[in-house]
This record gives sequence, structure tokens and C-alpha cells, in this order.
Amino acid sequence: MRPTITAFKNSPDRGKGLARDMPVRWALEEVGRPYDVRLVSFSEMKQAAHRTLQPFGQIPTYEDGDLALFESGAIVLHLAQRHQGLLPDDANARARAIMWMFAALGTIEPPIVEREIAALVERDETWYEQRRPILEQRVRDRLNQLSRRLGDDDWLEHEFSAGDLMMVAVLRRLKGSGLLEEHPNVPAYVARGEARPAFKRAFDAQLAVFTAGSTI
Repeated sequence: MRPTITAFKNSPDRGKGLARDMPVRWALEEVGRPYDVRLVSFSEMKQAAHRTLQPFGQIPTYEDGDLALFESGAIVLHLAQRHQGLLPDDANARARAIMWMFAALGTIEPPIVEREIAALVERDETWYEQRRPILEQRVRDRLNQLSRRLGDDDWLEHEFSAGDLMMVAVLRRLKGSGLLEEHPNVPAYVARGEARPAFKRAFDAQLAVFTAGSTI
């Protein structure tokens, strides 16, 4: 039986691969697991049928037999623990890879998302221009710390893992901001993730949904 994930019928990212089904698609491609996608509209996400799977009315969800999950990080971790390719065999290295998944979502992503939200909903406020440098500095601080830790290594723990998958997915939200380029090893790291064949397949699959929707 193929697992089924949910994704936006009309994604607000306009095909940039930033919606949160992207890391799940990428993980499924990395482990070679075929999957189905059920597209949901914004109104359908708030209805009872979807909320039984995702109580907060978001995407993605993941269904495989009698297992139903939500939260992209939890889904990726589930896949990584049950399939070869996303976690090292060594117990300590495995724990560190999982640690980086939590770091991506719990340490790196929050200031990035806060900056995004402010730009969307606070831009016209009189105090936005005063707040913006503060938000950007918080992002810079995290990128500086990550850059120092990464150094000249290709990946966070020597070989590609679910930790890198989640970290690259988070960092991609800064593309076009100019912030990534302040530390050359960070955009190079993101580019290595995007060059993986599994990423390309996942990106193309998500882009195809937007392309199909835009031609209707």
C-alpha cells in the first residue's frame, strides 16, 4: 500500500517548493517510497474531515495503513527511522542527525518565519522599518552560528541525513533575501541539497501542482 500525503491545491508559494509538504516529498524520494498526494483547498483544510487528521487545519498529513501523522518534521523522522538512507547506522551519529532536525525546526526556522510574517502583515505599520533590522539580525546571528559549525564540510555530520534535509528545507525560505550570501558556505550547502536527484524529483512534483492549477 502506498502512503498518501496532503498538499495545497493552490500553494501560496507559487511553485517555489517552500510549502511544508516539500520535505516530506523529498524524504519519500530519498528512501525510494512511492506515494500518493491528495490536494486540499484552504476551505477543505478547515473542515472536519481534514481536522481529524490535522487538528490545526494545516498540511501536510501522512497516512499509511492505520497510521496517520501530521507535522512535517515528525513525518520525516518516521520515514527516516523506518527506511535506509536518511539516518546513519551508528547510534551516536544517528542521534546527532536527529538533533539537527530539531535544530532546523526549533532554532533556525523561528527567526526566519518571524521575519517573513512581519514582512507580510506589518510592512505598512509606521514602526516596521525600525523592527525589520532587529528581525534580520536575529536571522544573521543564527546563520553565523550555523556557518561556523558547518565550516568546510559538505554536510552537518559528514554524510547527508534527515538533519540536512530539514535544514536545507528551512534555509531555502531565505533565498532572494541576500542573507544567505553573507556566509558563502551556507548557500553552497543549500545548493548541494538542491542538487540531489531526490530533491529535484520532489520539487518537480510540487511545481507540477502549481503549474496545473495556474492553467485552469
